[in-house]
Amino acid sequence: MTDVIIRQNGNVGHITLNRPDALNALTYDMILKIEKALISWKQNEEVKIVLVDANGDKAFCSGGDVSDLYKNGTTGNFEFGKLFWSDEYRLNLLVSNYPKPYVVFMHGFTMGGGVGISCHGSHRIVGDSSIIAMPECSIGLVPDVGGSYLLTRKSKKLGIYLGISGQHMKADDAIFTDFADFYIPEKYWNEIKLQLIKNGDTSILYEFQRNSLKSCLRENLQIIEKVFSQNELNLIIKEMELNPFFSKSLKKLKKSSPLSILTSFHMLQMPEISCSVKDALKIEYRVTSRAQEFADFQEGIRAMIIDKDKSPLWKYPKIDQVPIKKVFDLLKPLSFSNELKI
Repeated sequence: MTDVIIRQNGNVGHITLNRPDALNALTYDMILKIEKALISWKQNEEVKIVLVDANGDKAFCSGGDVSDLYKNGTTGNFEFGKLFWSDEYRLNLLVSNYPKPYVVFMHGFTMGGGVGISCHGSHRIVGDSSIIAMPECSIGLVPDVGGSYLLTRKSKKLGIYLGISGQHMKADDAIFTDFADFYIPEKYWNEIKLQLIKNGDTSILYEFQRNSLKSCLRENLQIIEKVFSQNELNLIIKEMELNPFFSKSLKKLKKSSPLSILTSFHMLQMPEISCSVKDALKIEYRVTSRAQEFADFQEGIRAMIIDKDKSPLWKYPKIDQVPIKKVFDLLKPLSFSNELKI
């Protein structure tokens, strides 16, 4: 069984993620196959629209499959991770700049690497089961795949909140934060896909579009922006502890890597992050290319995905114990030959 089904149906280039038992996590091979298809369809005049969806009930895509990164990391081979990220980020940029309508149906979990192949598209559809998040700090990484750019589009303070906590966004929140465009009840999705394949016309989406429910993030934006107006992360956390709105996200935050949280906090404030997807990817790569060897990513994968003991031994147990130099070392430019080339 192939991990990703790629075919042309009429005027539609159709990509279906097909690893439902693994929550459609992206392997390196899947990344390369998707990129190859998208490049070929750019030149194919028959293809008017790209349609992306996934099999299974639980997830569009839970993220990148990091098991191979972990295996290579245990032997000291950190070059595979650098290759994985550089090729994945090239795909993310391709999606963000794609010259044809890129229609994606995001049911269930869409997280991390799943965000990278969906939320940069032109027509992003969510439904009642949709849950979108950037939970990278929980595995010792930082928001990547261009997600740092998406996080800061609505509000930098809101983006920092979502980025360091990994807070889940349902359909209404995803539209409010500009991670999605259309709320359409999922009972209509199959009919819409058939119409897209038949007619190659995205206007059908507007016929089924519904107003989403009230966004919790919209309703609490003032609170979030007030709390995250503090310059020091420890002060922000103290403010979060005083407000019950933050109780769930605070629990997530306190289980995550302190080094990743502090690095994300500073990274998301860098002006380059808000300039473009390309600029954001380049900054992200400086961190991710170092994360296995010098940060908490290898231990995060072990604890959360490989051994699943959920008891990671982070390099620094608390945020106030993280030397700021370690953060800046992760964020500083790479040598010219090692910077991301996209």
